[in-house]
Amino acid sequence: MPVRILAALAVALLANLSAHAQQAPSRLDEIMKRGTLRVGMTGDYKPFTYLDKATQQFSGFDVDMAEALGKALGVKVEFVPTAWPKLMKDFEADQFDIAMGGVSVTLDRQKKGFFSTPIMREGKTPITRCADVGKYQTLPDIDKKGTRVIVNPGGTNERFARANIKDADITVFPDNTVIFDEIAKGNADLMMTDASETRYQQKQHSGVLCAVHPEKPFDFSEKAYWLQRDMALKAFVDQWLHISMEDGSYRKIYAAWFD
Repeated sequence: MPVRILAALAVALLANLSAHAQQAPSRLDEIMKRGTLRVGMTGDYKPFTYLDKATQQFSGFDVDMAEALGKALGVKVEFVPTAWPKLMKDFEADQFDIAMGGVSVTLDRQKKGFFSTPIMREGKTPITRCADVGKYQTLPDIDKKGTRVIVNPGGTNERFARANIKDADITVFPDNTVIFDEIAKGNADLMMTDASETRYQQKQHSGVLCAVHPEKPFDFSEKAYWLQRDMALKAFVDQWLHISMEDGSYRKIYAAWFD
């Protein structure tokens, strides 16, 4: 086939692809047209997100961040309740545009969507009764027969515990909103969770529960916002986060919940 014919076909193909790209709206365009940003939240992970079952109102750090994102987009925010065991399923079913509320970056989640610029860097570390802090400094200290490790179901906490605990007992407790009370009452010895949560729960149970070396967690992880696979939406969220972190608005929201 002559080169000029091949060139003509290539031009035609590029033109068709360009026309298709122009016709296909991005997720960002759909959100703007809809006038609503659908935010998936578990509502059981203070201080990131908490659902008051009596009022059906969400509150928390990422609730305030979601509202700020909605304002930047010029749309209303619709919070969509989900749960850690079914977060992936709900994401794949397009129940929401973005998942917020202390979501950790994982490769399994990355396969299904995009992550925003990370908002927090941390890792898993224990929280236990203050008198027992010295007993649970390392994973070998924890992984002994008779140690009672408690976890919430379906998320990275349970995954981390099952990957690292072989001899200690693991109990899955269904209600993450009161799981730390189980440790305080002596029904469990410790929980391994994100350092930010151990710091928060230490303040909520002052003098009773203590975070174990939250400044030196057992592993590395980051928190970010999990987006449906759309480059325009990711670019907007990343730019919004960048501006928020530079102009002090992110720090103001952070201070209200963590400081």
